[in-house]
Amino acid sequence: MATDRPRTTPVARVLQVCLHLLVAGLLGLAVVRALAGRGGDPAAVTAAATAMAAVYTAGPLIGAVGRSRRAAGLWLALLGVTWAGVLVTTQDGVWLAFPLYFLELHLLGRRAGPAAAGLTAVASIVAYSAHQHTVSAAAAIGPLLGAAVATATVLGYQALYRESEERRRLIDELTAARADLDAAHHAAGVLAERERLAREIHDTLAQSLTSIQLLLRAAQRALPERADAAAEYVEQARQAAQDNLDEARRFVRALSPPALESDTLPVALERLCATTSVRSGLPVRLHVSGERVRLPVPHEVALLRIAQSALGNAVRHAGATHAEVTLSFMAGEVALDVVDDGAGFDPAAAGGPEAAEGGDGGFGLPSMRARARALGGTFAVESAPGEGTALAVLLPVADASREESS
Repeated sequence: MATDRPRTTPVARVLQVCLHLLVAGLLGLAVVRALAGRGGDPAAVTAAATAMAAVYTAGPLIGAVGRSRRAAGLWLALLGVTWAGVLVTTQDGVWLAFPLYFLELHLLGRRAGPAAAGLTAVASIVAYSAHQHTVSAAAAIGPLLGAAVATATVLGYQALYRESEERRRLIDELTAARADLDAAHHAAGVLAERERLAREIHDTLAQSLTSIQLLLRAAQRALPERADAAAEYVEQARQAAQDNLDEARRFVRALSPPALESDTLPVALERLCATTSVRSGLPVRLHVSGERVRLPVPHEVALLRIAQSALGNAVRHAGATHAEVTLSFMAGEVALDVVDDGAGFDPAAAGGPEAAEGGDGGFGLPSMRARARALGGTFAVESAPGEGTALAVLLPVADASREESS
C-alpha cells in the first residue's frame, strides 16, 4: 500500500484536473501536427495517441492505482509502453514526458519516483535525438531540466504536506490534551466543592443538629413534671434550628459564618463557648492571649469551624465535664487550642472518636486537618483513652492589622 502518498485535498484535485487536461492537450497537439504534415505519419500518430489516451484514462478509473503502489507501477509501465509508441511515431511525444514526471513522482514515492523520472528523461533525449538524427546539448537540457523541476516541485510539496500533517497531528493532540485538562479541572473543582460542603455540613449542620437532639431529649425528660424547663429547652432547640438555617444559607453561598459577619473571631468564639455551655451543659471557657489583630476572613472561618467541630466532638463523643478554648495571637502566627477532659481516644486508630462512637465516620479530624493545611498551617491532636483530648492549630498570618479598641 502507498502509505506515504499525500491524501487528496481540494488543491491536489485541481492539480490533477490540470494534469489530465495537459495530457489531453499534448496528445491532441501531436495528432493535429501530424494531420498537418508536421509530425510523422498521421495514422500512426493518431493510433499511438489514442492508445496512450485510453490507458491514461483507465488509470483514474481503476481504484487500485490510487491505493496500491504495485498497481500504480503496472499502470505506469503500460502507460510508458504506449508513450514509447508515440515517441516512435513523432518527436512531439517528447512533450508528454513532463506530465509523466509528475505521475511517476506522485505514485511511486520518494525512492522509485525520481528513478522513473530519470529513465523517462533519458528516453525523451534518445527519442528526440533519433528523430533529429543528431545528439546535441539542447536535446538533453529540456528533458533533464523538466525532470529536475518536476522532482523539486513534487518533493517540495510532499515535504510541506508531511509538515502540515505533523502540525495537524500536534494540534489534534493539543486539543485532546486541553480537553482532558479541562475535564480534570472540572473534576477537581467538583471534588473541591464536595469537600467544602462536607466540611461545612460536618462543622455546622451536624453539630447544631446534635445540640437540637440533646435539647429535645432534655425537654422530653422534663415533661410533664417540669413544663417550664421543657419549654426553655424547646426554645433553645428552636433558636439552634434558626441558627442552623442561617448557617446553611450562608455556606451554600460560600459566605462567612453569621457569627463573623459583624464580630471578630474572639467575640465569635466567646459566643460559641457560651452557646455550647447553655445547650449541652458542658462548661466551656475561652482564653485569649497576645495582642489582638484582625485576621483574614479565611483564617477566621477556619478557626471558628475547627473550634465548632472540636467542641462538638467533646459534647457528642468524649463525655467531657469541662473544656477550654485558647486563642493565641503571636508575631506572624495565630494558634487555637481546644482541650477537654473527656474519655479520649487513640489518635493512631483509623476514624478517631467519631467512628468509635458510631458517629460521622471519622470525618471531623480529617476536616480540621484539611482546613489547617489549606491555609499553610499545622494541625496536631494529642489524646489517649481516659486522658482527654487536646487539639492544636497553628496558622501563619501575614499583613494582619490590629483591631480597633472598642
